[in-house]
Amino acid sequence: MDVRSQVSMVFHLDKCIGCHTCSIACKNVWTDRKGAEYMWWNNVETKPGTGYPTKWENQDIYKGGWEKNGNSVSLKGAGKLRGLKNIFHNPHLPVLDDYYEPWTYKYEDLFTAPEGDDQPTARPVSLVTGEHMDVQAGPNWDDDLGGSIDYARQDVNFKDLSPAEQEVMFQLERMTFFYLPRICNHCLNPACVASCPSGALYKRGEDGVVLINQQVCRAWRMCVTACPYKKSYYNWHTGKSEKCILCYPRLESGQAPACMHQCVGRIRYLGVMLYDADKIHEVASTEKESDLVDAQLGIYLDPFDPEVIKAAKKNGIADSTIVAAQKSPVYKFVKEWKIALPLHPEFRTIPNLFYVPALMPGMATVQDGVYEESNPQFLWGGIDNNRMPVKYLSSLFSAGNTGKVVEVLKRLMAVRWHRRQVTVGDVKQDVVDKAMQEVSLGKETADAIFRLTSLATFDERFVIPPAHREESIEMLESTADVKGSTGFGFREKPARGW
Repeated sequence: MDVRSQVSMVFHLDKCIGCHTCSIACKNVWTDRKGAEYMWWNNVETKPGTGYPTKWENQDIYKGGWEKNGNSVSLKGAGKLRGLKNIFHNPHLPVLDDYYEPWTYKYEDLFTAPEGDDQPTARPVSLVTGEHMDVQAGPNWDDDLGGSIDYARQDVNFKDLSPAEQEVMFQLERMTFFYLPRICNHCLNPACVASCPSGALYKRGEDGVVLINQQVCRAWRMCVTACPYKKSYYNWHTGKSEKCILCYPRLESGQAPACMHQCVGRIRYLGVMLYDADKIHEVASTEKESDLVDAQLGIYLDPFDPEVIKAAKKNGIADSTIVAAQKSPVYKFVKEWKIALPLHPEFRTIPNLFYVPALMPGMATVQDGVYEESNPQFLWGGIDNNRMPVKYLSSLFSAGNTGKVVEVLKRLMAVRWHRRQVTVGDVKQDVVDKAMQEVSLGKETADAIFRLTSLATFDERFVIPPAHREESIEMLESTADVKGSTGFGFREKPARGW
């Protein structure tokens, strides 16, 4: 058992209001400069929708992530042979139009325009070329179903839904959407790290944050192709690749990442998870895609287990990190309560960003011309009548395994029934008991889920382990002392399929 520590995240989608405050916070701190104008290390998409860059989930186009190859996995669109073939022309790279051409406005025209009968306007100007341009797209161009025919209806997650099931989602009285915030997942099996010919990408040993060494990067851009979430970008001004660094300078000083600190809906949680690195290859090589979620959840270890603690200390993990793992809100959501799932586990990167699926607001009914909203049994229908089809959610969060999504939604619904009974008292107790028993949920656990979801303090949402400078120094020094060491916390160079 090779115990490592990993900083992980949970985003609660029922709480996201789509305000994009997180995106602006990240943009102002990290990508508000030349060459990075089009980059949004944090972006918020409307689902259904094609996202940013457009159709990023369609790996038939971009060839990102890993694919099953016998008893192992191999990169879909990168690697030694594929990388050599595409070294001068990579057809799987997203182009600027797939993101959008960034622009500003020529505001001086408002002040320098000659006197006349017409109203002067500030024309859009490209931030890349400096020339006038016609705006064609943006990072959230399909926000709130704005342009559903061109965008929302092109969502690849509709693949398992019949045309009739899709059309129901666009009927005016049932029209529905939710927001999907995304950052780098800082995966346990990062395709970007494996794809880089220069070895510029690496995974920090002390906390698992994936970074790009700007001095080593040679702009092969294989990482852009390999990342199935398209969270590695090319800076056209510096000639280097860049990506989300999880605000590690803030983490090292005990602060939450900028996007999480500024989150208006308080949907974001951060904490440490302990995992068994010996199982990475086994999990990534899981035969059936529908089993990938269970396989991934099995790699994370119980931080209260004496054997795990002993192995963690033997591996150099600090006591303070183990304590942080025991208090981690991510561990509670993912392992204890089992209500958070990874995004597109079929990419086999083993992502460390988990999502609590959207249960969606209640939807009242009209009976005999009367709008009925007083009866909670009408207000909150069963899971089968959920406004967002389970098949759609399972395509996003469980590689098509509808059972995993249904289990999560039933747990969330049981908490909702329980809290309704506690606060309003208009739900029959037998209804609450049945819902709770069906998912083996106790009242104390339901109250704990409610508290961490709705009433949590800052310190409860973000449990950040103290930084240990000595660990970084030891890892850098180990490069010269240990033959074959990578110097980044790995005792040997990653094998094929890592």
